[in-house]
Amino acid sequence: MTDGHAAAPEWVKSERQLRREAELRARGRRSISAATASTLVVVVTLIVVITTSPGWPRVQETFLSPEAFVEALPDVLRGFLLNIKIFLIAEPLILVLGLVVALVRGLRSPVFFPLRALAVLYTDVFRGIPTILLVYLVGFGVPALQLQGAPGDPVTLGIIALVLSYGAYVAEVFRAGIESVHPSQRAAARSLALTHGQTMRYVVLPQAVRRVVPPLLNDFTSLQKDTALVAVLGPLEALRQAQIHAAMSFNYTPYLVAALLFIALTVPMARFTDHLAARARRREGGGDA
Repeated sequence: MTDGHAAAPEWVKSERQLRREAELRARGRRSISAATASTLVVVVTLIVVITTSPGWPRVQETFLSPEAFVEALPDVLRGFLLNIKIFLIAEPLILVLGLVVALVRGLRSPVFFPLRALAVLYTDVFRGIPTILLVYLVGFGVPALQLQGAPGDPVTLGIIALVLSYGAYVAEVFRAGIESVHPSQRAAARSLALTHGQTMRYVVLPQAVRRVVPPLLNDFTSLQKDTALVAVLGPLEALRQAQIHAAMSFNYTPYLVAALLFIALTVPMARFTDHLAARARRREGGGDA
């Protein structure tokens, strides 16, 4: 039966295309097999080296005690909730502080020179001080000033120290994102009669923030771990609880409990960061490789 139109010939893959696809599938299988074999070899080698080392029985006794693990878990877990609370309070404050500092550093008018100088001084000073040293300085220095209304709670002081430290790093991340936007876009926005503030709000910042999300999440992954530094001021967070249990039992397994809890929190964040970075590469046409 014909309808007056010639039927379009069905597209069939050529022999060359079929061979290429078969080769790609075979190459993929070989890659997976090689990766699996090498991983098994590395894991088995590590297990053999560790378990046959002279000190393994002692390590097993002091770090891998099931009884100490079960005994410490409730208190360390309770302390870990304080770590999460510190992180959830500090993170938005760091974002706001970092963004404000980055915007101030972008002001070009001579009138704003004092503010720019303060922003540069802030980032230089607080990026140069190790976070744990800043926790000591804020935690013990602020109460020593005996200022009216100054916070004395060690958790609050620890959060202030973390915000000051990480705010400097995040400000530089935001500034890198802002400067990555091509100047022609700002010029185009200003030619449409947008003010500097409107240009930043509607043109520059949306692109800048989207570009710096992966490095920001990396910083916050580090922040999750550094909440443990607040332990030096005395709050009963996860590390402090582990120290107490270790001191009472002369067993280091509680430290392993705290480490596993931190890993359980940071690994999903790290994988989410990788996912966002890969998606950003795909958007830019770079592929996943």
